[in-house]
Amino acid sequence: MFPALPPATRTLILLNVAVYLLEQVAADPVLRWFALWPLASPLFEPWQVVTYAFLHANLTHIFFNMFALYMFGGVLEQYWGGRRLVLYYFICALSAGLTQLLVQQLAGAANEPTLGASGGVFGILLAFAWYFPRAKVGVYLIIPMPAWLFVTIYGLAELFFGVTGSQQGVAHFAHLGGMLGGALCILYWRARRRFGLR
Repeated sequence: MFPALPPATRTLILLNVAVYLLEQVAADPVLRWFALWPLASPLFEPWQVVTYAFLHANLTHIFFNMFALYMFGGVLEQYWGGRRLVLYYFICALSAGLTQLLVQQLAGAANEPTLGASGGVFGILLAFAWYFPRAKVGVYLIIPMPAWLFVTIYGLAELFFGVTGSQQGVAHFAHLGGMLGGALCILYWRARRRFGLR
């Protein structure tokens, strides 16, 4: 039996699904205006650092992103509340997008857009492991391991694939950027609480 989704997580998932369905009927204009194009591309627009996170390349892409958001986002929403979850998710997606732009600029890429909720989702994974490190996560729904170990291995794999370029077509540094943005956000919140700031 799958747990009921709290409202903010449910809304994020429904928005992603709705935009994916829109892509199926108007792919060219949607990707032209809302995917994240490199800074050197004439198609780049500032709002794309947020809108790209609602686009997906195919059914497999959106399924795994939304499944991860379903599995981990709902738990965090119950712990944090909906408003903080949504804020955190967008910070991670923004951080992922900015990281991807930087990497593309350094690599001289000008023609390949970035799309997908993975940056926000990787931030969600990091937060889940941060707050629930001993929770068991089923790798491929079979091999259970603590959340902290799962996310550490996943992060190291992303770094390896990003540095070696051995898995083309995946924005590995955007994923890492989402995790970095999430970590900085959590540390900032902790510092504010430590010093009694609201």
